[in-house]
Amino acid sequence: MNRRRSPTVRRRRLGVELRRYREAAGVTIDVVAERLGCSPSKISRIETGHTTASPPDVSAMLAIYGVDPDISGELVEISRDARKKGWWHPFSTVLNSTYVGFEAEARSIQAYEQQVIPGLLQSEQYAMALIRSARWDDTDQEIAQRVRVRMERQSLLIQDDPIDLWVVLDEAVVSRPVGGDAVMRDQLRHLVDTAGLPNVTLQILPFAVGAHAAMDGAFAILDFPSDGDPALVFAENAAGGLFLEKDDELRKFREVFGTIRAAALDPEASIGMIEKLAEEPLWKSRRRASESI
Repeated sequence: MNRRRSPTVRRRRLGVELRRYREAAGVTIDVVAERLGCSPSKISRIETGHTTASPPDVSAMLAIYGVDPDISGELVEISRDARKKGWWHPFSTVLNSTYVGFEAEARSIQAYEQQVIPGLLQSEQYAMALIRSARWDDTDQEIAQRVRVRMERQSLLIQDDPIDLWVVLDEAVVSRPVGGDAVMRDQLRHLVDTAGLPNVTLQILPFAVGAHAAMDGAFAILDFPSDGDPALVFAENAAGGLFLEKDDELRKFREVFGTIRAAALDPEASIGMIEKLAEEPLWKSRRRASESI
């Protein structure tokens, strides 16, 4: 599958450019809203990428800012791209379409997970078991849709221009038998197979490391192929997650990832550990201790 152009990324880029030209022209949001006959909050949402601007609105805004017609034409074209539907749109009721939209056009992702296998690396049965546990009130149809989207996302790893994925997994992730023994063993073998791809790097952060720099939670750093699309961080929390894009925030998470990457087992040793766990799972050897609690 060829990489799809993401309307989410286009919407974000358009917002950044519109705000830059507005500020360069010394025009306030209130003035733009009055000239367009809309609310200031609409202009603000357009600039932050939360709302898609129509081509006529973009053209009118750029005329207010006195932008060169050639540049204006390029941004109007971006606004048309931003209004198209992503491949995931039919499933928008059962997934975080904003994250998937950014993921679809990322050049690389560096991620840390402390509880579960990342979606891009999940086997179908693991995904099914995980979603059934986490989304216990979903219908069978909704669960099936979530699994289908998760499997579709994985095409990013094997398309003609694949994404570069570097994941650090806490040892807890490969120690918890999601879906039971057979499903988890299959998942571990799937991890080994996927880590064999030239664009995928996988490391395990062992329990022996103790406290570490990423104790606050899971996160993903997304970098994009165009200089016009700055990197961002998706930091997970109880409400789903936050997108962070300030320079100091990006710098902090890059430092955290570098620290845990250095502390983790190297990729070869990590794969060796996963292969061993697939044959001799920790949940088998620790069952007696847990049953005594």
